[in-house]
Amino acid sequence: MAAGKEIRGKIKSVENTKKITKAMEMVAASKMRKAQDRMRAARPYSEKVRNIAVHLGQANPEYTHPFMKINDAKKAGVIVVTTDKGLCGGMNTNVLRAVTGKLRELQSAGVGIEAVAIGNKGLGFLNRVGAKVVSHVTGLGDTPHLDKLIGPVKVLLDAYAKGEINAVYLSYTRFINTMRQESVVEQLLPLSSQDMQSSEGSTTGWDYIYEPDAQSVIDELLVRYVESLIYQAVAENMASEQSARMVAMKAATDNAGTVIGELKLVYNKTRQAAITKELSEIVAGAAAV
Repeated sequence: MAAGKEIRGKIKSVENTKKITKAMEMVAASKMRKAQDRMRAARPYSEKVRNIAVHLGQANPEYTHPFMKINDAKKAGVIVVTTDKGLCGGMNTNVLRAVTGKLRELQSAGVGIEAVAIGNKGLGFLNRVGAKVVSHVTGLGDTPHLDKLIGPVKVLLDAYAKGEINAVYLSYTRFINTMRQESVVEQLLPLSSQDMQSSEGSTTGWDYIYEPDAQSVIDELLVRYVESLIYQAVAENMASEQSARMVAMKAATDNAGTVIGELKLVYNKTRQAAITKELSEIVAGAAAV
């Protein structure tokens, strides 16, 4: 019964794995609900800041913020938002595949690349492909904090304001629902007036009283607007992470149950074969006597 003992060991090992994946599935489900609530809570702020930025842009057409100007530099910035941990299916693979396509497109056009990594998986990927990582942040935990994101991202924002890079792209996983997440690569800078106005259907003119002056208000607001876009992307990515991990762990638990059933079937067949062999030997011995 050496084979039977080996199969029993395999069954026990798979059962232990199943317990771990089931626990991870339940933890991910709990975190997923909190991450989704946090993501949905951030959306109204992002929309409101976007609308105000549109109104101020319409009210002061004579002033153009540096974020809305087109630079001629032969260098672009890429912000890659990924997870710190794995075991979340193909989520990171999909977003990094989209980033790879964007990097190849920029390199084929002769544009240099400076990257900011948010998340350990993206940092490892950028180091492997040899991209120039100007800053990074890892270990964000389950709750995104804007104060941790501002520093690394500000490197690219300041570089764009100085005219050192001609565009900034933001890549992350957009949360659609629990079973579906979408990898996207969006242009963050320069801010397009058409993109900003897409969420505001009204063409009403706006007039404001500025304190201290229009330029100071617009400068401050557009920086907050870009920061809110990045925070929203990180919040969407975290909600997608927990959803993808829950689905992946549920699939792993189901597969473990299938493997256990197959191993038990093999074990029973092996045990029955051994019993049949022993009975055959006993009957043959009795007949010989």
